[in-house]
Amino acid sequence: MKCPFCSSDNTRVIDSRPADDNNSIRRRRLCDECGKRFTTYEKVETIPLIVIKKDNNREQYDRAKLEAGILRACHKRPVSAAQIDQFVDEVEVDIFNKEDREILSSKIGEIVMNRLQALDPVAYVRFASVYREFKDVNTFMDELKKILDN
Repeated sequence: MKCPFCSSDNTRVIDSRPADDNNSIRRRRLCDECGKRFTTYEKVETIPLIVIKKDNNREQYDRAKLEAGILRACHKRPVSAAQIDQFVDEVEVDIFNKEDREILSSKIGEIVMNRLQALDPVAYVRFASVYREFKDVNTFMDELKKILDN
């Protein structure tokens, strides 16, 4: 493991423990060159998941893309980084528990929207407005009415 500070390959593990999600290992490391400490996380590599996009193109699942969409929806909302990270973890559990090697991007979008509605209603509307591609104000208002009726 390379040191993120000095790029030395001479690092060692000084502490290991399960991470908060119990699905990964948190390792505390020490660089023997510069003496700085840093943390790494080790996760089990799963079967690569292929996402089928709206245009039927296929690409490998990318957690960063999912996280970026949720971050945009939660921008300037009272949602912490830890909540977003946990949210992404929960969505991934839903996705990977399906045990399919391919999943429609629309299915991922539905999973995210269902969970976002409980996390933050404004973030939900933001995500839905992009995901559902509202064409006019009336379709946007219809979605808002659904939220207000619940």
